[in-house]
Amino acid sequence: MNAVSQVFALIAAAIHVIAWPLESFLYGHPRVRYLLTGSTADAPEVRLWRFNVGFYNLFLALGLAAGVTALHTGHGTSGRALVVYVCAFMLAGGIILFVSERRLWRVALAQAVPPAVVLLADLF
Repeated sequence: MNAVSQVFALIAAAIHVIAWPLESFLYGHPRVRYLLTGSTADAPEVRLWRFNVGFYNLFLALGLAAGVTALHTGHGTSGRALVVYVCAFMLAGGIILFVSERRLWRVALAQAVPPAVVLLADLF
């Protein structure tokens, strides 16, 4: 897996690590809600869902970190497989987010573009 793919995998991981506390712990702040949803309106009934989604993002980031680590510790095939799978998962999630709520296009791009770069760069 080339250097461009690895750098963008780590960028994608960083984005998802940043999303984790925002969704899981800081969503109660109106500025965070606006950043993530474009609205300051709160929906307390989705607190548990938000908490879960935040950790989902953390685990995706850890999957990319594990894949890149595996690449550098002599486990190239399994590392590449892990990075490709997690990036495909992130890309698909970004596409679904955009299709389901187009006003969240910025968040969808942040979620989908870095893993798309990983997958495209890995082809070369």
